[in-house]
Amino acid sequence: MTRAARPGSRLRTAALAAAALLLAGGAAAGCGGRPTTHHKPGTSHEQAGGSVGTLLDAQDGSGHRLREVPAEGAPQVRVTVRPDSEDGWNLQLAVEHFRFTPDSTGGAALPGAGHAHLELDGRKLARLYGPWFHLPAAQVPEGAHTLTVRLYADDHTAWAVAGKPVEGMAALTAAAPGASGSGHDHAAPPTGQAPTGQAPTGPAPSDGPPPAGVDRTVTLTVRDGRVSPAPGRTELKRGERIALRVTSDRADTLHVHGYDKELALPAGQEATLVLTADRTGLFEVETHASRLVLTQLLVR
Repeated sequence: MTRAARPGSRLRTAALAAAALLLAGGAAAGCGGRPTTHHKPGTSHEQAGGSVGTLLDAQDGSGHRLREVPAEGAPQVRVTVRPDSEDGWNLQLAVEHFRFTPDSTGGAALPGAGHAHLELDGRKLARLYGPWFHLPAAQVPEGAHTLTVRLYADDHTAWAVAGKPVEGMAALTAAAPGASGSGHDHAAPPTGQAPTGQAPTGPAPSDGPPPAGVDRTVTLTVRDGRVSPAPGRTELKRGERIALRVTSDRADTLHVHGYDKELALPAGQEATLVLTADRTGLFEVETHASRLVLTQLLVR
């Protein structure tokens, strides 16, 4: 005859089973009851995410190993630099197939995730954890420079395609402190746009009668992704009023940086924005959808 198990024995068995389940659940979830991307103690950053792409022996200019991924679906970055009306420049990072993950920095390499580094002429300035960054003028010496934004995985390896780091670049020219204007020059326009003219001639004034109370009228045309006349600078004295007459072959929005003025541009119709130049500095006028620089307003 089989003897029945004692009540105490049954309780001990149930308790052991419950403890085993709790330990298994904790191991699966990690600390805090949620999955973690951080690598195991005793392993390097590179060893933590070796299954993502191919870890190369090659390094970028700052000593970080490259993590090669296929070109299709690879992270991409494009950097746009705009002068700030108060000081320095504002940088915007437009990324594709990539997301910023500041809370996982130092963890394993995950596909399309990580942070960025900002370099000036090959010298690291900052680590970036989002799409916007303000670069103070004090950090940029007088003269022409190259800004580089490079994308990294959480384990600090550099994302790479065909043996080259994934990065975006922009030219930047800084004027001497105390020079006229905003104290700095503007960076080269984004890739795919014609370089901004440096001569202060700017677009030609309109032949038509200016709106009432306007000191100067500038007429611009956008067609097939090109601006006519070619982008340049329009010089104004503080307090002058300017009328921007723009005709675009596609519906778009005009934006005057620094003044935060916008104007809807209907396709094929002329639209006019009247602005009082009551702030000194260098201000960019561009279109939102096509991302074209139309002119720069230099207010002295």
